[in-house]
Amino acid sequence: MKPDVPVPAFQPLYRQIKLLITEGLENGRWKPGESIPSEQELARHFNVSQGTVRKAVNELAQENVLVRHQGRGTFVATHATERTQAAFLRIVPDVGPIESLSAELVDCRRIKADAAGARLLDIPTGSPVLRIRRVLAINGRKVIFEEARVPAGLFPGLDSETLHSHGCMLYSMYESVFHVRIVAAEEKLKAVAADADITSIMGLPTASPVLLTERVAYTYGRRPVELRRSYCDCSEHHYYAAITS
Repeated sequence: MKPDVPVPAFQPLYRQIKLLITEGLENGRWKPGESIPSEQELARHFNVSQGTVRKAVNELAQENVLVRHQGRGTFVATHATERTQAAFLRIVPDVGPIESLSAELVDCRRIKADAAGARLLDIPTGSPVLRIRRVLAINGRKVIFEEARVPAGLFPGLDSETLHSHGCMLYSMYESVFHVRIVAAEEKLKAVAADADITSIMGLPTASPVLLTERVAYTYGRRPVELRRSYCDCSEHHYYAAITS
C-alpha cells in the first residue's frame, strides 16, 4: 500500500488520503466488490488519525466509489449487481418503475477516432476505437438506440462474442473483463430528428423526434474511457435526474 507518487502538500490531509486510496483502486490493489482495510488499519498505514481517514472514505462513499455496509465494512463499488447495472440510466417510463432492462447488440466495429471524439477521449485523432451499437429495451419495449466508442487499447480482445456473453451490458463488462470501472459521467441533452438508420432499427416513423444524450464516462483519476450517444424514444419515457444542493 506504499504510495507510488508524491501527493501535493497544499491539499488538505484528508484529500491526500483520498487520492492515495483512489490510486490503490486504480492500480487494482482493491478490486470492485472487495472490501478495503478498516479505517483503523488505513490510519496506521498512512500515519494519520482515524478521523482523517473517515473523512476521505466518507467522500469516496458519497461519490459512489466506495460502499459502506453496516457491520460488514467498506467495499469497492461494482457494476456487477443487477441493482447497479442501471446506475447511470436516466431514462424511465412515464408510468410505473423499470421492471426489466435488456440490451441487444447491433454491431461492433473497429474504426478510427475522428477529431471531436478523440478530443473528448483524450487520444490522438485517428487512434483505433471500438464502436459498439446496441438497443436498450425497458420493460420489453425498445426505447434507446446507443452508439458507444471506447479506445481499443483499453479493451483488447473486445468483440461481438464478448458482448453477447455479457448480455451487452457495457459497464459491468468493462469492469469484470477489462478492469475498467466507470465512476463518473457528464451528459449533454438535445432534441433531434432520428435518421433513417435509427428509425429502421427502432421501428419508428421517419424523422421521429428523439432525445439525444451525449455522454463522456470516466474511470478513476478523471480519465475519459467512453464516448456514448444515446437516442431515446420519449413517447412513453422521459429523462429523470435528482438534484441536491
